[in-house]
Amino acid sequence: MTGLAAGLGELRAGALGVRIAENAAEVEAAQALRWRVFYEEMGAHPDPATAALRLDVDAYDPVADHLLVLDHDRGEGARSVVGTYRLITRAAAERVGGFYSASEYDLSPILAQEGGLLELGRSCVDERYRNRGTLQLLWQGIAAYVFQRRISLMFGCASLPGTDPDALAESLSYLYAHHLAPPALRPCALPELRVPMDRVEPSSIDTRRVLAGLPPLVKGYLRLGGFVGDGAVVDPQFNTTDVCVVVKTDQVTAKYLKHYERKVGHQPDDDAAPPELGA
Repeated sequence: MTGLAAGLGELRAGALGVRIAENAAEVEAAQALRWRVFYEEMGAHPDPATAALRLDVDAYDPVADHLLVLDHDRGEGARSVVGTYRLITRAAAERVGGFYSASEYDLSPILAQEGGLLELGRSCVDERYRNRGTLQLLWQGIAAYVFQRRISLMFGCASLPGTDPDALAESLSYLYAHHLAPPALRPCALPELRVPMDRVEPSSIDTRRVLAGLPPLVKGYLRLGGFVGDGAVVDPQFNTTDVCVVVKTDQVTAKYLKHYERKVGHQPDDDAAPPELGA
């Protein structure tokens, strides 16, 4: 595994740093963090093998790059992992037969796009580190990765808490009414899993309340100019309702592009423009 971008290595902000996992122990630390957040905190339902391991592990982990936030005050290596994001490129997905999101969505419009693709997933941060600084550093790491890999389109399943679409009706309807992806980029939930998102009249939606209640990750994607696909998917295992989010990297501001131009020292293609802070 390599550094985030040529010449950058680990990005630091005080005691915190962000970089790609460098060894199996660091990947396992990310999987252990995912277990604690998804299963112990958020109420996901493990199968016996997962429960025995106390690790969130699947077939995509070996081909992914695992972005880590590290607190060096806790030590070095695996013991310092306090945040993670799983990054899967098109080439990596091809080695395991496709992207993770394809288990829930028809990704044909995304796969038809030219240029680099990046699936974002399995994002979590230790409860004690859920603040703007940690999340900003995580997104700076994604920005550097996008810059390095010439990514033109990012996507992934983002989760709303709970498995009752009626309880999420206002949020799903808001996303459908205001952020539906254009047809050329629009993933659609698989027919056997699809839950309609347009559940209430748009005129009845309290936009301020919806935005205040959306998970920070979803709000972050929207601030990046993100779209959602057609249809939600209930995920009983993880106790969530998923939406597929799509972000074109050339729709974000030039803030981080200028930052990484200074560090890397050359002008990337427009489609490689890295994203600004999410959430």
